[in-house]
Amino acid sequence: MTYDGTTPPPFGRALCAMVTPFTPDGAALDPDRAAKLAVDLVSGGCDGLVLNGTTGESPTTSDAEKSKLVRAVREAVGPSVPLVAGVGTADTAHTVELARQAEAAGADGLLVVPPYYSRPPQAAVEAHFRRVADATDLPVALYDIPGRTGTRIEPDTMLRLAEHPRIVAVKDCAYDLLGTTKVISRTALAVYSGCEELNLPLYAVGGAGFVSTVANVAPGAVRAVLDAFDAGDTAEAARLNRRLLPLTELMMASGLPGTVTVKALLDAGPVREPLQPAGRGAVDGLRRAYAELVSR
Repeated sequence: MTYDGTTPPPFGRALCAMVTPFTPDGAALDPDRAAKLAVDLVSGGCDGLVLNGTTGESPTTSDAEKSKLVRAVREAVGPSVPLVAGVGTADTAHTVELARQAEAAGADGLLVVPPYYSRPPQAAVEAHFRRVADATDLPVALYDIPGRTGTRIEPDTMLRLAEHPRIVAVKDCAYDLLGTTKVISRTALAVYSGCEELNLPLYAVGGAGFVSTVANVAPGAVRAVLDAFDAGDTAEAARLNRRLLPLTELMMASGLPGTVTVKALLDAGPVREPLQPAGRGAVDGLRRAYAELVSR
C-alpha cells in the first residue's frame, strides 16, 4: 500500500482522534455512547476514526476496554469506515499483543508510538516498529510525538521503515516541517498532521490529511479546510483555517489536554485520573468559542 498524492490515503483524509466515553463515575467504558459518537463523527465529515490514542486516554484504559471499544465502534459504523487502533506501549511484547487484539476486534490499521520512558536509540526504535508490523496483517501508522514519548522517530529512520510493506503512514507531531517534508518527498508514506495548527500547512506540501482532536466537536469545520484546498481555493482554505483558530487555541494550547477540552464540550463522560475536568471558567470559554464557530 503506497501513497503518492494521486491515490486515496490508506485511512482517508479526515480522521478524528476520538475520545473514549466512560460511564458517569468513570469506572467503565460506555460502549453505547461510544457507538453514538462514532456514528455522529462519520456523518459529520470524518472519513475514519483513531481509537485508543492519546485523546482516547489509552494510558488509563485496560486492554479489554481497548478491544471492547474497537468492537463497539466497528459494529456501529459498519465495515467501510477505517478504524485505526492505538496500540503503543513502553513494552514491545505488550504492543505486539495489543496489535493482535486490535486486529481480532476489527481494526483496519494500527497506530504505534516509539516505546516511551526508556528512550531507546534509533536502531531499537526501528526494531520495535518492525516487530509490531510483522505481528499482524494490518497496515501500520508510525506516531511521531517526541514531546510525549521522549524519543523522536528521526526522518532517516522513517526512510528505512518506509521500505516495510505494512508501514504505510505517519501521524506527525514532531513540529519539524523540514524533516517531515523530507519524508513526504522521499517515501510513499501517507503523512497525517497530528497537530491542529499544521493541518493545512502539511497538506499543502503533500500531506495525506489530518488526525484531529478538534474534529470530535467540529468535524465538518475541520474537514472544510481541506475540501477548499482540494477545490483549488487556497484563499478560502486559509479563511476557514483562521475561523477555526479561536476554538483550536482554547482546546489545544490553553494548558489543558485535548481530552479534557473535548469532554468539556461533549456528553462523553468524565476523564480518568490523573486527568482532571476543566474548571468552570475554561468550560465557559470553550462553549463561547464553539458557539461562535457554529454560528458563522
